[in-house]
Amino acid sequence: MAENVKDTARALSATKAIIDGRDPVENFAAILVTAEHAIATVLLACMADPRKAAAMLNEGLVQGVEQRLSYYASKGGR
Repeated sequence: MAENVKDTARALSATKAIIDGRDPVENFAAILVTAEHAIATVLLACMADPRKAAAMLNEGLVQGVEQRLSYYASKGGR
């Protein structure tokens, strides 16, 4: 299986775990708090140092998320 396909499967699995049966519209704030916690945990696991983790968030992750959202929108996403 190609790595990009594995990444998509991992992302979908993480999404299901983060939403955990909650209604995404009704419980969006609580779901986003869980997502924020998960992202911070992953950054710390990868970078080990909180300052490096914050730099990775600001220098890489935010732009990557924005690009993925723009790509989704360009493909007809709402």
